[in-house]
Amino acid sequence: MPPFSRTLNARTENLNKLLDLLCGLLSGIALFAIMALTFVDVLGRKFASRSITGSLELTELLMVVVIFAALPLVSRRGEHVEFDSLDPYLPAWVRRAQALLVHVVCAAMLLGLAWLMWRTGTQFLESGETTAQLQILKAPFIYGMGVLCGLTALVHLALLREPPPERAEGEGAAL
Repeated sequence: MPPFSRTLNARTENLNKLLDLLCGLLSGIALFAIMALTFVDVLGRKFASRSITGSLELTELLMVVVIFAALPLVSRRGEHVEFDSLDPYLPAWVRRAQALLVHVVCAAMLLGLAWLMWRTGTQFLESGETTAQLQILKAPFIYGMGVLCGLTALVHLALLREPPPERAEGEGAAL
């Protein structure tokens, strides 16, 4: 393997580890916060007849963090829902072309969505848009969604270099 390829592979591996760490931590912390918030809220309602003010808003914002932080990881690992019933009957070159097309379309859509999110975040920031009850600014969450969509688009562009994964019969099936 040429030195440039080894360096590129090492950098890619390091970026994958960093992506796993940062997005995994962000998503995991937000999910844990949802769990803790729900637990404390239920305890408060059950034993003190009081709910945590704004718990629904906080849960909604934390769900945004969980979903969008996990998106780059799901894309990198190829864990999206997919229809692959015909894959065993398709030649390898068709599966490769299909994978390239899917990654290009996903990257383009996600870049477009990132741009729209960034633009919306700017509008929300200018107008001072907040949540109804707790008055939390929405703009940082919208900007975060945009950044994570852009990051996911870059993941799909990076996946253009890789061949489609060979999956065992029935792999990933829920039934």
